[in-house]
Amino acid sequence: MRLIDGKKLSKKIEKSIANEVEELKEKGVVPGLAVVLVGDDPASHTYVAMKEKSCKNVGFYSIVHKMPDTITQQEIIETIEMMNNNPRIDGILVQLPLPKHIDTTKILEVIDPAKDVDGFHPYNMGRVVENLDAFAPCTPVGVMEMFEEYNIDLEGKDVCVVGASNIVGKPMAALLLNKNATVTITHIYTKDLASHTKRADIVIVGVGVPGLIKEDMVKEGAIVIDIGINRLESGKLVGDVDFENVAPKCSYITPVPGGVGPMTIAMLLSNTLKAAKRRVK
Repeated sequence: MRLIDGKKLSKKIEKSIANEVEELKEKGVVPGLAVVLVGDDPASHTYVAMKEKSCKNVGFYSIVHKMPDTITQQEIIETIEMMNNNPRIDGILVQLPLPKHIDTTKILEVIDPAKDVDGFHPYNMGRVVENLDAFAPCTPVGVMEMFEEYNIDLEGKDVCVVGASNIVGKPMAALLLNKNATVTITHIYTKDLASHTKRADIVIVGVGVPGLIKEDMVKEGAIVIDIGINRLESGKLVGDVDFENVAPKCSYITPVPGGVGPMTIAMLLSNTLKAAKRRVK
């Protein structure tokens, strides 16, 4: 069993980004990332603080628009449109989830696709499916970077994606298909989940259910990518995989924390750098 170290890989990527930022600064360009943060959700505030710190580490300009959860949809839209027109901003990120009175789809569609560094705009989603150059969602593309770093060949592999969200499951499946993997997507309505995971060469899970994937649900030598991150009552962070019992069966597995999580932020930085380089051109 070999651990896939997302923390180590993300540091390597961030170092490369920082070097490129120095080169851009010589041309008078500083990559800029703007975040919209609505409400007081503790997890969202933690994530945004981590993103701010990472931006500072690589030399980005960053700004966070903090808004109360009583904000109107129109006020959020006006803020995004202002950032769309701001030449200093290369990337715009709306921290999810938004309050229930806000139409998330409408908000995401307002973001200029050229600044959609989260990769959630339908324009970018469509280009990902078509295997065209696009901003792909950060978590799935982070997983793809892991496969590349560890020389894991996806062609012809049977991959089971557990979870069918627009943020992770669907774009993950598209990226895998683009690499010629055979993909099964499972979700809350799937009957007999284990029958799908047991025959997979690679299992990728991201649904937010602690310990969902048990030892008897994966085959010997499988590769397991755990995107889930859950905080137990004890305060301990765990994934969607029963790591202790599943890991000995795996050829590769990601830990939680220290696996996919750091890669998500690294890919956000990478997408923002990509947008800034487009501005130079």
